[in-house]
Amino acid sequence: MPPPDTWRDTGWAPSAVERERAAYRRRRTVRSAGVSALSTLVVVGVATGLLVTSPGWPRVHETYFKWDKAVSSFPAVLTGLWLNLRIMLICAVLIAAFGLLIAVLRTLRGPVFFPLRLFGTAYVDLFRGLPLILVLLLLGYGAPALGLSGVPKSMLFWGCVALVLSYSAYVAEVFRAGIESIHPSQRAAARSLGLTYGQTLRHVVLPQAVRRVVPPLMNDLVSLQKDSGLVSILGITDAIQAARIQTSSDFNYTPYVVAGVLFICLTIPMARFTDWVARRQGFQGTGGHL
Repeated sequence: MPPPDTWRDTGWAPSAVERERAAYRRRRTVRSAGVSALSTLVVVGVATGLLVTSPGWPRVHETYFKWDKAVSSFPAVLTGLWLNLRIMLICAVLIAAFGLLIAVLRTLRGPVFFPLRLFGTAYVDLFRGLPLILVLLLLGYGAPALGLSGVPKSMLFWGCVALVLSYSAYVAEVFRAGIESIHPSQRAAARSLGLTYGQTLRHVVLPQAVRRVVPPLMNDLVSLQKDSGLVSILGITDAIQAARIQTSSDFNYTPYVVAGVLFICLTIPMARFTDWVARRQGFQGTGGHL
């Protein structure tokens, strides 16, 4: 049956029963949208009323939601956010490459590759077990103190290294799950056609594996975008550190709210895009159509 908006163009005339069904569906859609909007307004209104009528609201409003302070601190926080974005983009590329390498090492077969598998397993266990903030502190303050020749001493460099090392462990497990989800018959068919192990991995296994794990990888990217703000503990002037500097002058915490709003403005669109990709993969994934 053609869609309702094409009935006139195709010259197809629906029956009276079909027109009644279409009208009923439209009424249900409008009714559902109205109920959703009304319930949302009620919940938001009740929450706002409880907030603004609480005894401490005037002090909280002055300390966290002062408009003049938000306007004055916005340029500095926005400049710091640009650094967070650059950190995220650079680290994301390195994390994807290094994580895929670790995943491949963990899936190599044969006793001769045992040292590589052991290295990959130890790496994943180590950096998944260490809190990210601890890795930042150890590398940010410890590595420059070694005075290694030819190695940068910049806190920004070591902050990025800490992010790459920590997130690569998680991304490696995502890639490994995708690789191991490919049915063994795919490898057998490729080898029967004369492809080597490396060619099978490159042309048959990895393309399917990467496609299957795109949604969880994008979720990791959303987390990386937020965790890039942790580099502020090393004294790097990102959005969080810029907000801290603005706050230190008068102990008004509105700049932190400004930084939070800016991060949310970046995170929510990416999260919704991730949801869209996940839904699309669910219907059009390599495993078949639902």
